[in-house]
Amino acid sequence: MTKWFNTAGPCKPDIHYTLPTTERLPELKRLIDQQNYFVIHAPRQTGKTTAMLTLAQELTASGKYTAVMVSAEVGSAFPDQPEVAERRILDAWQDAIDCWLPTELQPPFLTNGNPPQRIGSFLKSWAETSQRPLVVFIDEIDSLQNQTLITVLRQLRDGFPRRPQSFPQCVALIGMRDVRDYKVAAGGSDRLNTSSPFNIKVESITLSNFTLKDVTTLYKQHTQATGQIFTPEAINHAYYLTQGQPWLVNAIARQVTEYLAEDVNIPITVDLINQAKDILIQRQDTHLDSLAERLREDRVKAIIQPMLAGEDLGNVPDDDLRYVLDLGLCKRDRGGGIEIANPIYKEVFPKTLANVTIASLTSVQPTWLTPTGKLDAVALLNSFLDFWRQHGEPLFKSTPYPEIAPHLVLMAFLHRVVNGGGSLEREYAIGSGRMDICLRYGDVVLGMELKVWKQGKPDPLPKALVQLDKYLSGLNLDTGWLVIFDRRPDLPPISDRTTTEIAMSPQGRNITVIRG
Repeated sequence: MTKWFNTAGPCKPDIHYTLPTTERLPELKRLIDQQNYFVIHAPRQTGKTTAMLTLAQELTASGKYTAVMVSAEVGSAFPDQPEVAERRILDAWQDAIDCWLPTELQPPFLTNGNPPQRIGSFLKSWAETSQRPLVVFIDEIDSLQNQTLITVLRQLRDGFPRRPQSFPQCVALIGMRDVRDYKVAAGGSDRLNTSSPFNIKVESITLSNFTLKDVTTLYKQHTQATGQIFTPEAINHAYYLTQGQPWLVNAIARQVTEYLAEDVNIPITVDLINQAKDILIQRQDTHLDSLAERLREDRVKAIIQPMLAGEDLGNVPDDDLRYVLDLGLCKRDRGGGIEIANPIYKEVFPKTLANVTIASLTSVQPTWLTPTGKLDAVALLNSFLDFWRQHGEPLFKSTPYPEIAPHLVLMAFLHRVVNGGGSLEREYAIGSGRMDICLRYGDVVLGMELKVWKQGKPDPLPKALVQLDKYLSGLNLDTGWLVIFDRRPDLPPISDRTTTEIAMSPQGRNITVIRG
């Protein structure tokens, strides 16, 4: 039977390439055997639902447990009406139980049509009449808020001491966040900030990204099924771009195998992987689009904004750091520092933040192209200066991250440039105080660095020239741009203060310095 790379909803092993759950979460069966309650949290589309559905089926098939995965999501519409929410949730649970379990393992009260109307009594009655110890995985638990969330968690805690005879042997809460980050205030603005009233959990487990070995295994399933080869370099590059984020791993492979190289006789190369990556970023599918929503949250902005500017994070609460890590927006580097989770997100974040500005630039004509369609670097510089003098200041107000408004406006302009067939690569690191950009268009490669001149600081030019030397050396370029945004107060308008000059870098490169 034909199988596919899945990018929508839980994987179905009969039609999708998948990885075994037990390899991704080897400790779960031990926790269940020990009658523990625990939390599994991971970002959207990392395979949580697939993993827990599969595990529930494995546990039931073993004959040792009755295991089922249910969802709390239908209760999210009633954050302050726990009784209504519970009835809706239990209706959904009955449908799930009917779908996933054979009749003899279903609770007797489902067939007599008189199920309990509270979650605690529902689980109690089922556990007391079940032929086997009960294991219940509750998905989308963090979609609940306020009184409904607290009511559900309290009932689980209340039943915990009576397990496994009068309550499930194991309950696992599954969501994007750990318990302490569940929302409880009106409007969902405040968090629980504690694992109580679910302080019975023994562990909080994060579903990790795929390893390089996992990606290789997944892609080789396609090769075994169709004969189409992923070159080792292509697999390594896909892993590098995605850092094993499961949705991205599948989305790149799906784009290549179904669209770019539909003919299975075509080997999948690094070039095809890059094409797929560019298409995903351009198209901004649901997964990438959902990141935009997160980037506007104040807690996320407080971390991502200085990161994009290459500045130090400052006094950020540990909870907020853990939050962006839990959401999968960032990861720890080898030294324990924090960085954007993968190279694709590195490109998506600034582009997403500059989207409104990009939409404002349709009137900017591509005067930077020669009659044969090549990029003219001198014409590009002149076009940018005209654009900057005319549009820079008004466009600052259109960006959601005011501290890096100049960066986003410049990138919006550069996106307008590459939209006709080029690419942008960005590098930024905490504490570097800069953002590096590489623009590629045909055989033209342009390296540039962005710096901000803040009040009370010296002119960043000397330090920036040293940093730019290092960046241009890595690109094998002997010229580049240095863009210095002057954010000191009481300056003349941008239209009057934007200038250019040529400076010599310490290693002898001619650098075009743009001040604005």
